[in-house]
Amino acid sequence: MDPQGQQAGWRLADAAMSDRERGIFWRNRLLILFDLLPLPAAFCESDGTIRVVNPAMALEWGVLPGHLTGRNALALFRLTAGAQLHPVNEAVRLRRRSRYPVKVSWSSASGAERHGELIIDVVTDLPDASPNLLLLLRMVDQHAAPAPGPAPEEHAQLSAVEAQILALAAGGCTTTQIAGAVGLTDDGVNYHFRQLSQRWGTTSRAALVARAYATGVLAPGTWPPVPAHRDPRT
Repeated sequence: MDPQGQQAGWRLADAAMSDRERGIFWRNRLLILFDLLPLPAAFCESDGTIRVVNPAMALEWGVLPGHLTGRNALALFRLTAGAQLHPVNEAVRLRRRSRYPVKVSWSSASGAERHGELIIDVVTDLPDASPNLLLLLRMVDQHAAPAPGPAPEEHAQLSAVEAQILALAAGGCTTTQIAGAVGLTDDGVNYHFRQLSQRWGTTSRAALVARAYATGVLAPGTWPPVPAHRDPRT
């Protein structure tokens, strides 16, 4: 179908939907885009309580996205010298749509000290609605990915979620089956596969599984496959 015909088809489909169906349709597509966003992101209540985070944000703490739901996002970070949240609090109080960059630091899943900028957007759906916060984390200490050929102790650099995804892939699970097992969308699982492929310099899942066994990420001699180092957060 040509682009014009495709757009016309979308308009007809949209017109046939009820308001509720239309809302669900666009919400699902926005969640897919949110999952694919490479920048760590979170959507929060006005007090910072997390409603949803994307895989990139959860990866910083080595947990599934659902494990951060209900926590206060601002408690995950430490304000650097001179950084203040007072302007954000005032924007929330006045229901003023604004954007505020805040310098922060935090401890990653591996225990490394990280530094970056937390971009806080105060957003509202309606003029009289309670504001929400959209958080985007921009890291300033990103390092180049390691060269192919990881060392045997590389399992320490993987999160529990990544190890679990590799174990399920080694057992022959499909993307959809993996997504259901770890609580992600298909796109969220594919995001982790892309990150692992870039980190290890591989081009296929079979190569990822082979490296996972070679580096001690997966326990040898077990079926179904399991991570060699279990993490209580899983």
